[in-house]
Amino acid sequence: MHDWETQPIPRVKGDLPAETARNDPPAAPSGRGHGHGHNHGPATPASPRVRKLLIALLAPFALASVVGMVWLFPTGDGPQTQGQQAVKGMITAAQVGPCGSGDAAANQCLTVTVSMTDGNAKGSDVRTQVPIEPSSPRFAVGDNVVLAYNGGDPLSGGSYQLVDFQRGVPLAVLAAFFALAVLVLGRWQGVKALAALVLSFGVLLLFVLPAILRGENPLLVATVGAGVIMFVVLYLTHGLSARTSTAVLGTMVSLALIGVLSALFSAATKLTGLDDETATLVGSLGHGIDTRGLLLAGIVIGSLGVLDDVTVTQTSAVWELRAANPALTWRELYAAGQRIGRDHVSSAVNTLVMAYAGAALPVLLYSSLSGVGLGTVLQSQTIAQEIVRTLVGSIGLVAAVPVTTAVAALVAVREPAGTITKTRTAGTNRGRRRVSRAKPRTG
Repeated sequence: MHDWETQPIPRVKGDLPAETARNDPPAAPSGRGHGHGHNHGPATPASPRVRKLLIALLAPFALASVVGMVWLFPTGDGPQTQGQQAVKGMITAAQVGPCGSGDAAANQCLTVTVSMTDGNAKGSDVRTQVPIEPSSPRFAVGDNVVLAYNGGDPLSGGSYQLVDFQRGVPLAVLAAFFALAVLVLGRWQGVKALAALVLSFGVLLLFVLPAILRGENPLLVATVGAGVIMFVVLYLTHGLSARTSTAVLGTMVSLALIGVLSALFSAATKLTGLDDETATLVGSLGHGIDTRGLLLAGIVIGSLGVLDDVTVTQTSAVWELRAANPALTWRELYAAGQRIGRDHVSSAVNTLVMAYAGAALPVLLYSSLSGVGLGTVLQSQTIAQEIVRTLVGSIGLVAAVPVTTAVAALVAVREPAGTITKTRTAGTNRGRRRVSRAKPRTG
């Protein structure tokens, strides 16, 4: 027998206590399957004491979200559709020339013949003109296009305005690639993630948008919608567990902070929320709408996705630290989790800022050409609301780390060591069995 086979394995700081090792379940005989030893993390059951604590904290908010959704849910007929009808066609001919018989050569238009594939003129050819301007799309023969029909003679070119390209097929292909990538990498977890994404869009399209259009308070609707999305998505994706419940608590507290700060600073900076798109919306609705509330609703919903990422990651980090060393106190767990969270939050804040800056890039470029000072540009309505959106979201993101870490540490230390390390111990036992079956190499 070799000496190394009889030597005890040295213990290092962070190893499981001897009592845990002695209470490990016996190894299953080989050939009987691998059991449930995979380190799925969130599937680890919570103790009755922890379950009662989390239910007491989360149940009122879950109930409020459901009641709010039922109360605010739009019923009956919605507002009448405003604007022109979108129809589709394909350009079969195009020619550049004067916009009219008396126009100067400088006023050039593109006269196109469109074979209609949609609407009342389906199967017919319609001729219409598009002014050639720097802001106009560059249409060509063979393009599948979208036209706006104003309700006049369906065979008259004056009843249509060429507005855009058809993008349905490439977008569908891109969505299929996205879904395939998620499924290949995430497998069953990817399926749950896609289902959660569908449910999120369902809440937005079936509840949030119709309720706001019917005149409900946008901030209240967004808060209720975000609460429903938070509970459904996190529990569906990560499972019904103490770890997920802790992430929900951290997300909820951070989201409330974002809502309060955005309301305070949008009022302090006199933001109205009236940009070009919102002004068009108000004109189309035919009734008033709280445009500042609409701005706040966008901040709340836009921050939810990034908060989910931070809170779930922080909670998982604390749980793994507790599993690695059950002897850690609450303060030690919190300090270690904070060190992990600092790196994560720095990259997450940069991601959030760059995302908002990218969305506002055309506005920033236009403001740079205005010739006024940087201070004036930053204080303009359009730029100022993006600054408030970015900074408030970043503050909520930063606050999510200590809040979630503190809650996770408080919950984790109340879990019995044998419960929180159950999954990890099973995986360790399988590794030891593989080592014990290995034959040492000899000369």
